Amino acid sequence: MRRVIGIDIHRTFGEVVIWENGLTRHEGRVDMTRTALEGFARQLQPTDEVVIEATGNAMAVSRVLTPFVARVVIANPLQVKAIAHAHVKTDKVDAGTLANLYAAGYLPQIWTPDAATERLRRLVARRYQVVRHRTRIKNEVHAILHAHLIPKCPHADLFNKRGRAWLADLAPQTFVR
Repeated sequence: MRRVIGIDIHRTFGEVVIWENGLTRHEGRVDMTRTALEGFARQLQPTDEVVIEATGNAMAVSRVLTPFVARVVIANPLQVKAIAHAHVKTDKVDAGTLANLYAAGYLPQIWTPDAATERLRRLVARRYQVVRHRTRIKNEVHAILHAHLIPKCPHADLFNKRGRAWLADLAPQTFVR
């Protein structure tokens, strides 16, 4: 007997609907905490298939549920909306739609990376954020110097050892208006 569990995920809770033998039933809500998700997952069967929409916490939810079920599928939300035109949109309806579309074989899913690839992607994304932040700060320092009519640093780079020494030698009163 095939079971598909559709979960409409939000920031603090998920609405759960179970599709079984062509019928759906509302199971209630589960809190979006690791403890609550693990407790919910222990109630599932190893042959169950879980369907969730791609949201900010979908990968984390998937990682928690995967050891307990046969498969966790993450659906592409834009394509799900294009397929399912619901006049009444509630969390229960959305969770049921996910379960029904997956059970019928119509669910557009996203590619999900393996654990090593996901770790590498997070690392690259974090490095990108740090580099962008560093660039913003450097640009802000240049803007402050420019706003106070301080001439350009005589060294190649304001942020290398010699440039930082030049910056440290500037009198603090230079920046007082």
